Amino acid sequence: MSKIKPSQGAPYARIMGVGGYRPTRVVPNEVILETIDSSDEWIRSRSGIATRHWASEEETVAAMSVEASGKAIADAGITPEQIGAVIVSTVSHFKQTPAIATEIAHLVGAGRPAAFDISAGCAGFGYGLTLAKGMIVEGSAEYVLVIGVERLSDLTDKEDRATAFLFGDGAGAVVVGPSKVPAIGPTVWGSEGDKSETIKQTVAWDEFHAERPEKFPAITQEGQAVFRWAVFEMAKVAQQALDAAGISPEDLDVFIPHQANMRIIDSMVKTLKLPENVTVARDVETTGNTSAASIPLAMERLLATGQAKSGDTALVIGFGAGLVYAATVVTLP
Repeated sequence: MSKIKPSQGAPYARIMGVGGYRPTRVVPNEVILETIDSSDEWIRSRSGIATRHWASEEETVAAMSVEASGKAIADAGITPEQIGAVIVSTVSHFKQTPAIATEIAHLVGAGRPAAFDISAGCAGFGYGLTLAKGMIVEGSAEYVLVIGVERLSDLTDKEDRATAFLFGDGAGAVVVGPSKVPAIGPTVWGSEGDKSETIKQTVAWDEFHAERPEKFPAITQEGQAVFRWAVFEMAKVAQQALDAAGISPEDLDVFIPHQANMRIIDSMVKTLKLPENVTVARDVETTGNTSAASIPLAMERLLATGQAKSGDTALVIGFGAGLVYAATVVTLP
């Protein structure tokens, strides 16, 4: 018989608070057109994006995360000292080690929590949410701070006609805590490594160090292949998440997909046959694609503007480089 004492956590977990931060600089399509041969009409028709936010030198990954986290902690009604773990999803923190989560934990005043980064691209928030839920139910933390943050302007090739207009910067954060009732559904997640080349960094860090090419490494993607995968395959994953939670599209109040592209969002809504009364996040129009930050940022805006309300049932799904994905149904804080 094992001598190890069983873990004692909460029966369930829930999102308790949400916060977001968008850089002060708003970049319209006209600025993008200074370096690519395109038009405002083409960008809007292909992506739905009119503006995006780009960070200043002072708006670092850590600084944006701290701003978003402070709002989420206040919204949750807890103190920073109560946070038992900090999970940060990002692909734009340029230090291999230490994890940026440790610095953020210190800056928000969280004391000595577990702190680590994850790299799951645009699905990263879903991955972090699932890990946080497990920690709370298992008993290793009572409250977990989950952050999605990106400075993708640092990884954007401003002369690449296929991607220059897509990416923005920002941070979104949630506090996950204990619940007496189910409020975060089972996660449907996975990867398709055979398609990993469809979204990638142009040059690996070790190659950049060795060869010093003229251009800094940037994110590139095969647009049509990614579009087809997102529209057809991710709709199936979203449906699986609904099935796992035991609900139908008619039971949904809100749909918060990764803010990759307006055409992808609209196509997923159509494929899932979501009722017209379901509120759909379309933050991409003014925020651009912020990768791991896009879902919590969109969630924060919906709640702040009253388009969604506390207690609403929401389907969230992230998908991106890898190719990886994560979908779950949650109750909004």
